[in-house]
Amino acid sequence: MKANEIMEKSEQYVLHTYNRYPVVLDHGKGVRLYDVDGREYLDFAAGIAVFALGYGNETYNQALKDQIDKLIHTSNLYYNEPMGEAAEKLIKASGMDKVFFTNSGTEAIEGALKAARKYAYLKDGNTDHEIIAMNHSFHGRSMGALSVTGNTHYQDPFRPLIGGIRFAEFNNLDSVKAQVTEKTCAVIMETVQGEGGIYPADPEFLRGVKALCEEKDILLILDEIQCGMGRTGSMFAWQEYGVEPDIMTCAKALGCGIPVGAFVLNKKTAEHSLVPGDHGTTYGGNPLACAAVRTVFDIFEKEKIVEHVQEVGAYLEQRLNALVEKYDFLAQRRGKGLIQGLVVTGRPVGEIVLKAMENGLLVITAGTDVLRMVPPLVISKADVDEMIEKLEKSF
Repeated sequence: MKANEIMEKSEQYVLHTYNRYPVVLDHGKGVRLYDVDGREYLDFAAGIAVFALGYGNETYNQALKDQIDKLIHTSNLYYNEPMGEAAEKLIKASGMDKVFFTNSGTEAIEGALKAARKYAYLKDGNTDHEIIAMNHSFHGRSMGALSVTGNTHYQDPFRPLIGGIRFAEFNNLDSVKAQVTEKTCAVIMETVQGEGGIYPADPEFLRGVKALCEEKDILLILDEIQCGMGRTGSMFAWQEYGVEPDIMTCAKALGCGIPVGAFVLNKKTAEHSLVPGDHGTTYGGNPLACAAVRTVFDIFEKEKIVEHVQEVGAYLEQRLNALVEKYDFLAQRRGKGLIQGLVVTGRPVGEIVLKAMENGLLVITAGTDVLRMVPPLVISKADVDEMIEKLEKSF
């Protein structure tokens, strides 16, 4: 089937909630994707920070094939081996206590919010607790996740959302303190704001929020759905700050393409929040998804992915900083490791994305003016050089 026929069929039958780029991707190899016409693209989007291991990793693919032949689904009424092993690896990597597997990042946020409210309910029996979220944040599009997403553009058509949400300014500790009341049960934020424009948390801010939470027995929820799993140069971005959350959410690269997410709780929260009957999912923790998760952790360890990101991420930052110096319309570089953004002024960032696609490079946007790069974590310095060459051609 030709590309235009595939696009027309999708437009005819699929609900139009995405303005998709005019390309039909067919297969991938390494850090490159190919469309149905055989055209090659250097991938610096990774399915929005998902395909950390690139395309066609034989170990990963074989593990999934083996699990498909063995067992795909059981429901959570029964145990399965991959779930326990995946949970063990995630807990050891994070240093936290318990995990609940979901099907997506949004679902992980939903579970985290419920755990926080249940924790507060068990303390005082009240049901009017409040959660502090950040302006310009993004946590998902379900009603709960949307309620803590600090962007009215996403929220307005779907009001009323869940109540008891207050918004503070990211990287402004006084703003957070001003929103705290006797009803506050949690603070939720991305360790690195992604969709809002690639803003890493300032160390003083994150540590200050953690101290505030500890002082008042408020839970700290850190959303690592996009910035976690090695992308910043540590397994989870918060580990660089020396600040452990009470609840962490993750997804995207956790499964490297298989839909899976998780919320992870420290010991205090795990022992005083959700119990049987409070939360559930039919597909969460299924053998196929958890086979993906355990294999991802195995590959990360064997191939030293985090160490690789530290080296290549530093090189990418260096090359992007040089672009900012060279081009007047590039105002700033923001990011950590392999989650990077260039702030574009004086011209639509979307035009650069389309021109880059014409030149065989896939990049995406963040916010209204940021060119976002979240490539597979296995890119090389040579891939960075090629990306810079294609990007300058697109400029």
